[in-house]
Amino acid sequence: MTELPRTTLRVAIVGAGPAGIFAADLLLKAERHFDVSIDLFEQLPAPYGLVRYGVAPDHPRIKGIVNALREVLDGGNIRLFGNVRYGRDITLDDLKRHYNAVIFTTGAVKDAELEIPGVNLPGSFGAAEFVSWYDGHPDVPRDWPLDQRTAAVIGNGNVALDVTRMLAKHAEDLLPTEVPASVYARLAASPITDVHLFGRRGPLQVRFTPLELRELGELRDVDLILDEADFGIDPSDERSIATNKQLFVINRVLTDWRSRSTGQASRRIHLHFYSRPVEILGTDRVTGIRVERTAPDGEGGVEGTGEFRDYAVDGVYRAIGYFGTPLADIPFDDRRGVIPNRAGRAIDDEGEEVPGVYASGWIKRGPVGLIGATKSDAMETVQAVLGDQAQWWSPEEPSPEAVAAMLDARGIRFTTVEGWHRLDAHERALGEAEERERIKVVPRDEMVDISRAD
Repeated sequence: MTELPRTTLRVAIVGAGPAGIFAADLLLKAERHFDVSIDLFEQLPAPYGLVRYGVAPDHPRIKGIVNALREVLDGGNIRLFGNVRYGRDITLDDLKRHYNAVIFTTGAVKDAELEIPGVNLPGSFGAAEFVSWYDGHPDVPRDWPLDQRTAAVIGNGNVALDVTRMLAKHAEDLLPTEVPASVYARLAASPITDVHLFGRRGPLQVRFTPLELRELGELRDVDLILDEADFGIDPSDERSIATNKQLFVINRVLTDWRSRSTGQASRRIHLHFYSRPVEILGTDRVTGIRVERTAPDGEGGVEGTGEFRDYAVDGVYRAIGYFGTPLADIPFDDRRGVIPNRAGRAIDDEGEEVPGVYASGWIKRGPVGLIGATKSDAMETVQAVLGDQAQWWSPEEPSPEAVAAMLDARGIRFTTVEGWHRLDAHERALGEAEERERIKVVPRDEMVDISRAD
């Protein structure tokens, strides 16, 4: 019997973070049905997205996911085009010319907006900007105005904990990590003494994970201060503790902190629950924050009490969530910050599916869930791609060589998997000289030069 020719599937994936690499891996595992050819496009010179630029440097356990991602990239079946920005260096028309479909996995990297008075005062910062700074993102300024003695952090999620910890932690305790030298120097000069963490809900309605919460209690020379008035006021707490193992652990951690003696450390973290920020105070710059006390509403939420408290602070960090960025020629939901989609298939304003265009990760579902959720999310999108053969584009130039030729002709200094290996080895060598795992290279041009061996 004559064997039928296999179908070739050429897919572009825009975004080389976990969502993009997971999607590529799942597509490759479909090779028994198709000859799959995958190109990853990444606007940064290095891959891994928020694993490299959104996880605090003192979280090596979480960064272990890089090993799994690297194994996929190093398999030799995926090409990486780094330092290539969609909408500037390549367009949707370019992708249609060379591929059958595109999956956007660009994530959510902007700060969600907080609409309260004073939010734009000097001294009011988005957490995403701060995280990008201390993680050595090449596209943010290398100096940060760390001149605050007392700072407020708004939010009750893991990013809020990361920001609080990085502000309060003594810089020398970061030296074993991959923290960039410029970041270490700035943190070492910080005059910070107090960090106030505000959340509008109760201590058992937080979005922390127990691991991240525990880490606050492990900081050297930092006291934790809690208000007894925040505890024992929600009748549903006991039921939550009994039925939710994660909340059981969180309650145990907070109970332990409440019994600690304080007053000996040079720095303090103040945890405020049932505290909804309503205004950032100041005229020319931040001088304080006003919060309204909230109380359980009996339905799992909170309501305002009309009681307001002012705290003197000279910096505010807003960690209330991330938000996606619109992409040229692609539908976008301005309210949710995502590509509107149905099971990963992009849909337009009329609710019609856009042939050949897909989404996965946070740009698909919003900035919720951990990395494990990203992998299962990619499975749904990949199944949609594989099931839509009749909707695939018919590329005019499907040859893989044509893509590199196009980028070269446009003068785009793209990086590759091999280039990432060179940059990775260079950063590890920098770290080895100082008995550290690595020291990140920060300037974009330097990253590209090293990657391309220029």
